[in-house]
Amino acid sequence: MKSFEWTVVDSPVGPLLLAATDRGLVNVVFHADEQVRDAAVRRLAARLGAAPVGVSAAAIPPAGWLAEPVRQIAAYFAGGLTEFSLPLDWSLSGGFNREVLRRLAEDVPYGTVVGYGELAARVDRPGGAQAVGAAMGSSPLPVVVACHRVVETDGKLGGFGGGLEAKRRLLALEGVLPEPLF
Repeated sequence: MKSFEWTVVDSPVGPLLLAATDRGLVNVVFHADEQVRDAAVRRLAARLGAAPVGVSAAAIPPAGWLAEPVRQIAAYFAGGLTEFSLPLDWSLSGGFNREVLRRLAEDVPYGTVVGYGELAARVDRPGGAQAVGAAMGSSPLPVVVACHRVVETDGKLGGFGGGLEAKRRLLALEGVLPEPLF
């Protein structure tokens, strides 16, 4: 039977569940306390038709599917990585959502932001800002595919699956917003 590996890592935006298949990183889940983690693993097993294999973040084999995602996530949050270079398994996203997320990953680099409407125009959907917002909300790969870099045209942050505080922290890490004072 097919399988996928998962682990939970600590980050400045709270615990993140990372899951990978033999094709690449397939899922990043915010707020991965025990309840969220268990639900996410069950959901992934059902959607992927694969058996979950939990791996301690401290005991990931150097050649394991999670080794490089864990290393790059840690480097990103330490301020030493500005571009992820991971194989991604896009099997949890399709159609328009996948097209938008891939364009985001290719066109919006570290330390920059793009408006929902502008991203819609980049995928030939002028007037599709709400559809882009829905695509961001459905992203199975937040942080790595940087949905936090998509903002409202009037400068407001807009929504974010990990919560607005996480979006603020990620944008501050990338130098787009000032670091919180406390």
